[in-house]
Parts: sequence; structure tokens; C-alpha cells
Amino acid sequence: MGICGTRTLQNGKVVSLSYGQSTGLSLDPIEKKPLARFHPGAKILSYGSFGCNMRCPFCQNASISTLRADASLPTEFISPQDLVGRARTLKAQGNIGIALTYNEPFIAWEHLLDCARAAREADLLVAVVTNGYVNRTAWETALPLIDAANIDLKCYTEEGYSKLGTPGGLGVVKESIRSAHAAGVHVEVTTLVVPDFSDREDVFREECAWLASIDCAIPLHITRFFPCHEAAHKRPTSIKVMNRFKHIAKDYLSQVFLGNV
Repeated sequence: MGICGTRTLQNGKVVSLSYGQSTGLSLDPIEKKPLARFHPGAKILSYGSFGCNMRCPFCQNASISTLRADASLPTEFISPQDLVGRARTLKAQGNIGIALTYNEPFIAWEHLLDCARAAREADLLVAVVTNGYVNRTAWETALPLIDAANIDLKCYTEEGYSKLGTPGGLGVVKESIRSAHAAGVHVEVTTLVVPDFSDREDVFREECAWLASIDCAIPLHITRFFPCHEAAHKRPTSIKVMNRFKHIAKDYLSQVFLGNV
């Protein structure tokens, strides 16, 4: 989800939000979330915190998702109102709203709701980049306040999700995708192709067929894995595999994008 490493403000301080510490604040192209079909060409103010409710050994953002609570970092307090105020000042630079990204935004659910409500009141759009492993009540409460979501579909087996510390995770994430689309949220999906974890063609074909059963126009981002975190010993996903997966996806979906290639 998002970039590797941390981001800071120009004054060098790492931002702290009202319910936790943040890894940064940045005006990004909307396509970087990635959201390829949500106001393409626009920019969005991105921010994030620390921590995640999954433990992926191949995490691309381990420096923030697994950061210890007692880590010593310079911080700056930013309330939801302050965040929205900054977003409004960036409208002249093409900003359309705020994106909750970099780490898992739903681990600070109350903060997410406060920011989304403040953004709506200021006529700003709200996007989230999430793993979708979210309590049903929290998810359905937030959906009316969200305009766009990129949801990670880590793999397409329950066995795989159990390895990430989230038993039953596939079913939860599938329901998050389905319900967000049904609620009128603009949904895009990302699958990171990790060797020996999510690179089986037959299973990936099942994933694509399921997405198409919801809407064949759902954009799917197929992202290349590079060695990192506890999977630093693995090889990068081959370009041949990436191209093969794109070919498979296009049998079912009309909008397929390769990432990190």
C-alpha cells in the first residue's frame, strides 16, 4: 500500500495525526494510489499513519506497518480540520481531496471517519487505500463517506490469508470489495504477485473471474514484487509472469494495469 519508507514535511518533521503518528503528507498524482480511473490527471493530498492489522512477510511498507510503538520520532499534531484546511489550500495545484494511504487507515477508524466527514463538509473527495480486512460495521459505516477505494486482494485462497495472520481474510476482503462497489464507491483492486504465494495462474484466473462477476470494468492493478522485509531472500517476480497474468486478466476484465515493471 503506497510507497516504501517514510515521508516528511518540508520542515523535516514526521506528521502526527490526532489518533496516532503519521508517516507523512504529500500531494500526489491520483494514479500513484493507484487509482487509474478516478479523476485521472488530478492530484490528491495523501497522508498516513503507522501500523497494520496484517503481517505480510512480503510487506512493501514494513518500515511503517511494523514500526514499534515506542519508536522515537519527531512529530507534529494535525487535527482532521487542519488536514482538510491544508487540502483546501492545494486546490489551486489540482488537489481534489484527501487520500488515507501508506499504512492501513482502518486501524484508526474513528480518525478516518472524522477526516472523511470534515472533507465532505469542505467539498473535497475522499479516497482510501486499504487491505479490506475490516470489521463489517466499521466498513459499512465508512462507505457513505468514501468516494474511491483501492483494495488489496493479497491472494485468492483462504490458506494464503491465514499465512498473513488473517484467518477467513479472503471472505472478508471479497465482501469489502463487493459491498463497496454496490454502495457506489469507485473501486479499484491491487494484487501483488509474489513468487510461491500469489503466482499460481489457475488461482489468479479464479480471482479475475470473480471480479468480473461483480463488474468487468473494475480496474485491476497487477503489481510486481521485489525482495523486501521477511521475503528479502525471494526473487523478483519475472516480467514473463507479469505479462502472462495481464493476459489472463484481460480475458475477464476490461481495465488491467501492470505496476512496478
